[in-house]
Amino acid sequence: MQDLAVETSLMQHAPIGWGAPVYKQTLDDFKTLDNMLSAVVRRRSISEMRLELVGGGSIDFWSLDRPDSIRGKKYKRFIVNEAGFVGNLVDIRNFIITPTLIDYQGDEYHAGTPKGMNGFYNLFTQTGNDWQTFQMPSYTNPHIATSELDQLREVMPERAFQQEILAQFLEDGGGVFRGVRKAATLQPQDFVIAGHQYAIGVDWGRSNDATVFCVMDANTKQQVKVDRMLDTDYASQRLRLKALAQKYNNAIILAEANSMGQPNIEALQSMGLAVQGFQTTNATKAAIIQALELAFERDTIRIIDDSVQVNELMAYDSEKLPSGLVRYSAPDGMHDDTVIALALAWWAIAGRETWSTIG
Repeated sequence: MQDLAVETSLMQHAPIGWGAPVYKQTLDDFKTLDNMLSAVVRRRSISEMRLELVGGGSIDFWSLDRPDSIRGKKYKRFIVNEAGFVGNLVDIRNFIITPTLIDYQGDEYHAGTPKGMNGFYNLFTQTGNDWQTFQMPSYTNPHIATSELDQLREVMPERAFQQEILAQFLEDGGGVFRGVRKAATLQPQDFVIAGHQYAIGVDWGRSNDATVFCVMDANTKQQVKVDRMLDTDYASQRLRLKALAQKYNNAIILAEANSMGQPNIEALQSMGLAVQGFQTTNATKAAIIQALELAFERDTIRIIDDSVQVNELMAYDSEKLPSGLVRYSAPDGMHDDTVIALALAWWAIAGRETWSTIG
């Protein structure tokens, strides 16, 4: 992909756009290309995420979790790296990226490792005379010894090997949660059912991470709302959460207590809300993630078909530590805000009797 960027920006002296799923990956890509092109970079700006090259070419780097900033730009080529991790990829491509290519009659490339049958898969299966797809397992890479890959087959779970090494699109992405797409059948439910008990899971964020409020109906075991916000001050977040809880029959709230969580919880309690803190450790996180994993396995949960949420769930992964414990997390550079909020909400409706010992 770097060669494609160099070809257009340096050889053709044209502007290109480069997108990655989140800021950290975008910054990594910026640094990689800056290093490759250092001898011909006329101006670089990390704040603008832009490289200007001798001859007039340029590369703009964009974090695709905030794609609206791309609107109005003009590019000869647009490259999306790690497209399998981009939430709402098809809409971003159709309504934001494609219009940037009109003036230059430019082209686009979407590359990365498969991560379930999501937007990347939809683009991969798209047909047309002006659309080409390539699927290359790691065995086709001349710089990697076949013996090394064969050794990985012995130690990796089969589904992970099929996805990461053989570049296969798997129904559930090969991660922690199975049956995500089967469960993601709902639309947001703005009406409230009288007599039903609702619970809200809260994962706090501020700038780089989103704050997510997830509302579950304890009677139906269905998710009814996902409220996700970025760059929102905590006072506004608390007011928004209060309104949400009151709307849903004075819903009970289970909120992450780590870091800024505890002051927010205390402020919410002083506002009269039924909120309890959840102190996240490796053990408590494992408890809520495994409970959610079981819900998907047993087909006892239904969630909203929200592209960001589905993408995060399908990408969510686990790692066995030398101690024998399992660590759950999003892949490097990715987010798990909706996963944690959903897991807390599910814990609130399915494991309330154990709050005092686990939370």
